Amino acid sequence: MSRSPSVVIVSPAQAQANNGNWRTAQRWQALLSERAAVRITAAWPDAQAGEDTVMLALHARRSAAAIAAWAQAHPGRGLAVVLTGTDLYQDIASDASAQRSLALAQRLVVLQEQGPSGLPAQHRAKARVIFQSTPAREPLAKPGDRLQAVMVGHLRAVKAPEVLWDAAQLVRERSDIGITQIGDGEAEPALARQARATAEACPGFTWAGALPHEQTLEAIRAAHVLVHTSAMEGGAHVVMEAVRCGTPVLASRVPGNVGMLGTGYTGYFPAGDGRALAELLLACRDTQQDPAQGLLAQLGAQCAERAPLFDAAAERTALLSLLDELEPAA
Repeated sequence: MSRSPSVVIVSPAQAQANNGNWRTAQRWQALLSERAAVRITAAWPDAQAGEDTVMLALHARRSAAAIAAWAQAHPGRGLAVVLTGTDLYQDIASDASAQRSLALAQRLVVLQEQGPSGLPAQHRAKARVIFQSTPAREPLAKPGDRLQAVMVGHLRAVKAPEVLWDAAQLVRERSDIGITQIGDGEAEPALARQARATAEACPGFTWAGALPHEQTLEAIRAAHVLVHTSAMEGGAHVVMEAVRCGTPVLASRVPGNVGMLGTGYTGYFPAGDGRALAELLLACRDTQQDPAQGLLAQLGAQCAERAPLFDAAAERTALLSLLDELEPAA
């Protein structure tokens, strides 16, 4: 086995995007740095391609050209494709380039434990689950006389923000329930208009717009619950951040969320169902003072059980195991 592999991470998103793919690429570069030389590029081959012995390609469709080029240069070895939510639950069903990426890879990395079941049966044996990681943070003090909920994510149709707005309308008479939504509305102005309309109609609802990451984390730490309404999800970073902050999650029951929080988690609502979300918010508030049997306490205990999955040491161990499988023989 090679003592010092040279790993290239192909990330269509680069530093200026500062999105989930870029943060994953940066974190993996750091976690693998003691074992391998690791670089990040948006396209492959490039001027340094001759030194690369392993490729980790983020996104089956968007990195398809780099994946195909690697398979031609290094047939049958050294290639892992990392699958996003749109890969798993959209592109691989209909996009030929994404389907070809699955076939060319020696390993397929999914970011939550329901991911393998989203793959075509012939490719599931190649799947490896690698949970992403984030530092643990202490929760902040939370008020006892009201329930504070927060939702984080840019306003995009796939995130189903209208589910939160429906719930806000249903609990608008409850002055003891506050809801804050964080995320910009630049991509889909119609959704921004709906967010503003909800804030005008519901005294307890605030649309804060985009906030710096550290300020967003402070809001998660200060909230009683994080709400995550996505219609489709590959393994949301914000869910992991909430769990590692000790903030329970109310999440749509879609595979990407179930794969993060577990099949037995009690904080799910049917995707698209604002009324069911409102009922969970009310149940959390109405049992808030019951630390033994209350729903909020139950969700907190369940999230605490999942928290070690998202530790950096666990992610590094999984990455090194993947590298062992991909390294060419000496």
